[in-house]
Amino acid sequence: MTDAERATGTYSNRFAAHILEQAPVMGWQAYNRTMDGNSEEHERVRLTLPHFGVAAEYWVAGIGTRIQEGTAAEHGGRLFAFISTDRVSFYRLDPKTGRATVATGEINRPNGLAFSPDESKLYIVEAGVTPRVIKVFDVTDNGTKLANGRVFITAETGGTPDGFRLDVDGNLWCGWGMGNAQQDGVKVFDPTGKPIGFIALPERCANLCFGGVKRNRLFMAASHSVYSLYVNTQGAPGG
Repeated sequence: MTDAERATGTYSNRFAAHILEQAPVMGWQAYNRTMDGNSEEHERVRLTLPHFGVAAEYWVAGIGTRIQEGTAAEHGGRLFAFISTDRVSFYRLDPKTGRATVATGEINRPNGLAFSPDESKLYIVEAGVTPRVIKVFDVTDNGTKLANGRVFITAETGGTPDGFRLDVDGNLWCGWGMGNAQQDGVKVFDPTGKPIGFIALPERCANLCFGGVKRNRLFMAASHSVYSLYVNTQGAPGG
């Protein structure tokens, strides 16, 4: 888990996918349940991690299934050898009780995420739509729930927002591009969603963060290189 995920108790499909990959190694058990009222015939797979008191759920379609005797039969289900996920829920993990609760299931293939400086809003890249969008949710009920999800930024044709961070003024610094000189780099948006800056790079930027003693140095992880640039702002605390 990242420091932000530990601090907020919220994790994305990146962490959920890691759990799925580690399940056979760690001996965690998975079994399927049919979603009630879902005519698309997708099945919900639930992974339980008893040592940590965590559960992760996936909405999946099988790609070559493997029937396992014993453990799977005991749960009345199957274990997938390979799966294709079309939706992963965001969970909030309470650090005191270890209880995981769904924060939202509205995002189709969630990707990068970051909180506003005051942590009143959570921004999430939705990668399963074309063009990609960045959605924003209000953080409610003393930080335990997400509400009022809406589109904040819609990418232009070929635009691919990925990992991003916010500065102390609430501007979004977003990794961008998909392999062309006009789009590869970092796009900057103000708190209203208006584009206010662009850092051109010779390759697409997949992720970034603020660092340095004053949090005024932007580190940009691209396809083959890591770039850095001092900027006239500071990253919001925590990233």
